[in-house]
Amino acid sequence: MLDIAVIDDPASATVALDPVRSRLLAELAEPASAAALATRVGMPRQKVNYHLKALAAHGLVRESEQRRWGGLTERLFVATASSYVVSPGALGPVAADPRRATDRLSAGYLIALAARVVREVGALWRRAEQAERRLATLSIDTEIRFASASERAAFTEDLTRAITTLVARHHNASAPGGRDYRLIVMAHPRPADPARKDRHASQE
Repeated sequence: MLDIAVIDDPASATVALDPVRSRLLAELAEPASAAALATRVGMPRQKVNYHLKALAAHGLVRESEQRRWGGLTERLFVATASSYVVSPGALGPVAADPRRATDRLSAGYLIALAARVVREVGALWRRAEQAERRLATLSIDTEIRFASASERAAFTEDLTRAITTLVARHHNASAPGGRDYRLIVMAHPRPADPARKDRHASQE
């Protein structure tokens, strides 16, 4: 089972986003039969089988094993990934594209960049998996608290200078056999965390 799978086919996205099928995918983090699922979600077994066939047809679930009980065979299914992300590529020509952004300092441009990451890395990762190879990537995720807007601006200036220097030092456009990489640096306000607020309130 993959940790995460990127869905870029519109039909598969439609199947995965259906509330009932999404619930079944969540339940199938561990192998289960149609009968067991029917009991958990409170649906007739025939309906569960119908949804399982749709999920299997789009590669979202697979048969994990078969068990024989007397003259009957019980089939167990499992999700093909622990979680799923729908690629913007599933939206076709209306998908977010940073090339169409007019304001590179806008939240819309940041979202378009993130959408491109999902689309491109998802496709590259799928091809790497098919070739049984690893996809070389780099991710840095951290948090920073600025005292003021001027501090944030100063940080942005320092970061831009540092990245420009590093790129100039390591970029080799004429390297034989070299491979181009995208480097994207993003920053956005951290969403409010209700749990953190509750902890602070209890400590006061």
